[in-house]
Amino acid sequence: MMRQQLMDNVYLTYIHSEKFKTSFLSAQMAAPLEKETAGRNALLVNVLSRGTVRCPDISAIGRELDMLFGARLEPTIRKMGENQLLGFVASGIDDRFLPKGEKLLEKLTDLLGEFYCYPVTRGGRLLEEYVESERKNLAEMIRSDINDKRSYAARRLLEEMCAGERYGIRRMGSPEDVEKISLQRLNRHYRELLPQGRLELFYCGSADEERVAGAFRRAFAALPRQGVLEPAATLRAPAREQCRVVTEEMDVGQGKLCIGLRTASDDRAATLLMNAMFGGATTSKLFVNVREKLSLCYYAGSVYHRLKGLITVSSGIEFENYDRAVSEIFGQLEDLQNGRWEDWELDGARESLVSNLRSLEDSPGAMEDFMIGQAVAGTDETIPGLIAAVQAVTPERIQAAAQAVKADTIYFLKGKEERA
Repeated sequence: MMRQQLMDNVYLTYIHSEKFKTSFLSAQMAAPLEKETAGRNALLVNVLSRGTVRCPDISAIGRELDMLFGARLEPTIRKMGENQLLGFVASGIDDRFLPKGEKLLEKLTDLLGEFYCYPVTRGGRLLEEYVESERKNLAEMIRSDINDKRSYAARRLLEEMCAGERYGIRRMGSPEDVEKISLQRLNRHYRELLPQGRLELFYCGSADEERVAGAFRRAFAALPRQGVLEPAATLRAPAREQCRVVTEEMDVGQGKLCIGLRTASDDRAATLLMNAMFGGATTSKLFVNVREKLSLCYYAGSVYHRLKGLITVSSGIEFENYDRAVSEIFGQLEDLQNGRWEDWELDGARESLVSNLRSLEDSPGAMEDFMIGQAVAGTDETIPGLIAAVQAVTPERIQAAAQAVKADTIYFLKGKEERA
């Protein structure tokens, strides 16, 4: 893996691999996640995806991709740490497998560059019909989040837990904010963001690094570079002195219990493994004890948000099991803090975690997501390096990592007929 600067605030992460039959490319603009701009960024990338000067509509883009041996290209909007990434990912047949003399790399990078630098316009403005259509689609998509109560509850926990922090802002903004975005405001935002935003480029395939760098330089030669909008540094706040409880009522048949924990530990490898033992694997304490043995949850697991220093627990329970479920979940954490676990728990968690990390290298998309996240966070951690770090973690470090965890917020989504 190599990383180099191509232009002012433009960086390329390059991975040479002949493991895959396709090449994977990505162009992501990173900017601090802000409530005022989250919806604009999400809308902007969707509007840009509708057409370029050379391919002014979806049909023309489809024909172009067909001509590129069925290549794929799609817009993305992500939240990484306290930053928002908007851009495009593309994949196509690796040049090794094309008819003799055919080259796909330069054509795909050129197309990526066109979406940023040469969007279809009218009178110097983005097309009003595209803006109105995508604004409606985006607002409806954001509102539909409530239909998946599990993800809705997880999002609501982060909103409550990280209120006032960038991490609590929705990835695509709020539907109300999106609906207020005018054509004029979006055009102005495009003109402001394009010259300043950090552009992270990624390539995984068999082409040599010099050729890849040259292709991206040509594709983005017209990208204006005036000023620097650096990604936001991730802030790690301490846990509340008293755990806050937020209850919401909705017409649901199953309660959604989510718990937010903050960690003061800087030992990420140990915390990663500790979380796998807590609720991040099928051998974890939450899965084996709270779900299987006690049957208190329909599902129970935890996620470690490494860049932010958070652990979030997500579970589905019967309404009447709230008190007992909360007590048992915290009881499992207390066991880890006191060093109470069997050897098979640690071995199973380590094996599962290492296997999951190794599987990232089996997917160009997963590697891109990992490496772009590291780049935006300003760290140089690699997948092999993280695996080695996890394998070196001792039981003492796991216990210390667990002791650095403290409860911050409990969010409970319950049925309307239930009353406290």
